[in-house]
Amino acid sequence: MTQEFEMIDIGLMSYYLGIEVKQIEKGIFISQEEYAREMLKKFKMSDCKPINTLVEIGIKLSKNEDGEMVDLTFFKSLVRSLRYLTCIRPDILYGVGLVSHYMEAPTTTHWKTTKRILRYIKSTLNFGLFYLSSNDFKLVGYSDSDWARDLDDKKSTTDFVFFMGDAAFTWTSKKQPIVTLSTCEAEYVTVTSCFCHAIWLRLEKLKMLQQEATDIFVDNKSTIALAKNPVFHDRSKHIGTKYHFIRESIAKEEIQLKHAGTQDQVADIFMKPLKFGAFYKLRFLLGVTKIQV
Repeated sequence: MTQEFEMIDIGLMSYYLGIEVKQIEKGIFISQEEYAREMLKKFKMSDCKPINTLVEIGIKLSKNEDGEMVDLTFFKSLVRSLRYLTCIRPDILYGVGLVSHYMEAPTTTHWKTTKRILRYIKSTLNFGLFYLSSNDFKLVGYSDSDWARDLDDKKSTTDFVFFMGDAAFTWTSKKQPIVTLSTCEAEYVTVTSCFCHAIWLRLEKLKMLQQEATDIFVDNKSTIALAKNPVFHDRSKHIGTKYHFIRESIAKEEIQLKHAGTQDQVADIFMKPLKFGAFYKLRFLLGVTKIQV
């Protein structure tokens, strides 16, 4: 069955966010190159030394970092500018989310991490999302979580991304509203949010009739077992009732959980610093690349 979709005219919004759309023979390339250039210029980083990874490996930030306080207005303006860039650049989502936690009392340590993000952007100015021409309209999701990532309140993060074809078209990385007791529980909460988003996409946003279940890939086998098998109930009594929505969705065959190895878990790029090899691979799988001509 052939599906047709109309591209929404975002009008003035595309102007303010600097979104550029280029139609070429192989597909559509969407970027924010000029916006990124102007941002580097505004924050006096146009001549910074480029770097090929987003965040330093092993970094752990908290609200009580050593160092002098940074100008609050300056730092907030910078982080907000970076957040606009995540509209088209999901590869920077982890770094931007990390520094966003410290907007109320930034120190030179936080500023150093933010500066590194700008150096990465300098090296990838001409990157964007490339959507190849395709007849593959199957909705596929990847879900992951970083347990107790926040050193200040020990809350985990919910990270997921959805694909239709070869490039990501919607993604999320946000702190969970509760403190979870294990990696399995943190991933279970994340998968529930991912399920809700998948059903909303299927029924409301895309208005498409997909007979088969939407595949969602996770890298935690315990989470898959907990979602599928009610026998695990005794181990999950403390988890809020709303998070068990998963089991109903699986029973209705709306959603299907599948295992993905860590090296193929695309959402992993949203939750921790990665070495260049792993970062490069997941960035490519997201569909973030240079323009193809």
